[in-house]
Amino acid sequence: MRTTFLFSILLFFTLAIYAQEEYWESYIVQKEKGPMAISVHMKYKYARPNYKNLLIVGTHTTKCNKNGYPTEQGLEKMYTFSDSIANIIDGLTKNRLVGIITYQCSGFDIFYVRDTLNLRNDITSFIKAKYANSKNYFQLESDRKWKYYLESLYPEDDSEEFFINHELLTSLVYAGDKLTAPRKVTHWFYFYREKRRKKFIDKIKALEFTVDSLNFRRKRENKYELQVSRKDSIYPKAISKLTKILTDFGKLLQAEYDGWNAELIKED
Repeated sequence: MRTTFLFSILLFFTLAIYAQEEYWESYIVQKEKGPMAISVHMKYKYARPNYKNLLIVGTHTTKCNKNGYPTEQGLEKMYTFSDSIANIIDGLTKNRLVGIITYQCSGFDIFYVRDTLNLRNDITSFIKAKYANSKNYFQLESDRKWKYYLESLYPEDDSEEFFINHELLTSLVYAGDKLTAPRKVTHWFYFYREKRRKKFIDKIKALEFTVDSLNFRRKRENKYELQVSRKDSIYPKAISKLTKILTDFGKLLQAEYDGWNAELIKED
């Protein structure tokens, strides 16, 4: 899979969620006001501790890109907030951090906690003392069946292909892209025989793709590379549908589909 735009701000998620046993994935949901970035601890779909209380705590930053994703300065504020909140929770009860949501310049940490004694008072008192000038969020409620985790955090599609697509989408959002503008999307295919590549080119051109390059890769089993492109939407659902079509199209014509890439479009 072709991916680019690896940014230092990914450290926010690395620092915030790698304190616990790892099995995290990130993906993008396109909302009315812009992209929502979700990171979720995947293992709790099948193995959940007996913590029956949902806790969501969040804060807002003014240091933000126009797509609603915080800048490095904004992320630093959110990380400091998250670290302080986690320390308070750890001191009161057993818990699990199961997700992080970032949307419209706000970051939300989602926990499941065993006990709630003093939890509301200690967290809200800390927020009032340290973050009185920010927009903050606090929610504590019973969720015995982990409904919020299963319906609002865990993705409907948990396939490898889904997360490969969202790796690039996530990096674009982190860099400030709204994902709304159609743009040139480049795709790669590989073939074992050159004649199959020639036959494939005739078929893919009928779908209004442009051939960008032909290469020979000696170190690959499928040595004949084809790079094509077309102007397309990269909304999460649109790009997932397109890559599924191209993967199946490639299999029919004995081509290996090797992913896509797209340019960053960021509003200043």
